[in-house]
Amino acid sequence: MFERLQIDDDTRGQVGIGTLIVFIAMVLVAAIAAGVLINTAGVLQSQASDTGSETQQEVANQIDVIHAVGSVYEASSSSEDALNNSYVDTLNMTIKKSAGSEAIDLTSMTVQYTSNKEDVSLTYDDSGANAENFTTHSITDSSNESLTNTEERVKLEIDTALIEDEVNETGTSTPVGLPAGESATIKLIDQSGAQYTYGVSLPNTFGDKSIVEV
Repeated sequence: MFERLQIDDDTRGQVGIGTLIVFIAMVLVAAIAAGVLINTAGVLQSQASDTGSETQQEVANQIDVIHAVGSVYEASSSSEDALNNSYVDTLNMTIKKSAGSEAIDLTSMTVQYTSNKEDVSLTYDDSGANAENFTTHSITDSSNESLTNTEERVKLEIDTALIEDEVNETGTSTPVGLPAGESATIKLIDQSGAQYTYGVSLPNTFGDKSIVEV
């Protein structure tokens, strides 16, 4: 009733070789896929580890402002807009690193200064503060370029006179400063990207004070 297939030895050998080739190809494809998956998993693990470490630093690393004062001066009569007005020409902020923070490199830190008139990014300069740079001074006989212990204190100086300058009709720039009654925002950004924001608010009048808390 059924026809019996006759397969000779040559045909049987060809079928076996074909099956072996397909099996080897499947094994190679599986090995390549496994290698790709293992490599991808390794890359993702490394990225996740780096992201977690950076995120932890951004959260943990903090700079605390303990005290902040401004130096007051009477504006020069050579500036018509500034005549008979008092300004803060220098901001001095005493800073420390918060508990749990890693060492903070002040030379890699940036300071974002924002007022009603100016918005500038300041970088570190050990030679002094100006319109583009801030500088630091050690208070506790430690380095003025880093904060490694919570006991260390460093004074951060910002020259608001050069930042908040006045330009007259001839285009001449006159250093002035932050006027009485005005405010500014100081954002300290360390090397890990962690940020600390401090609000500066000046009193409406300075009286006869040469230094005011801000």
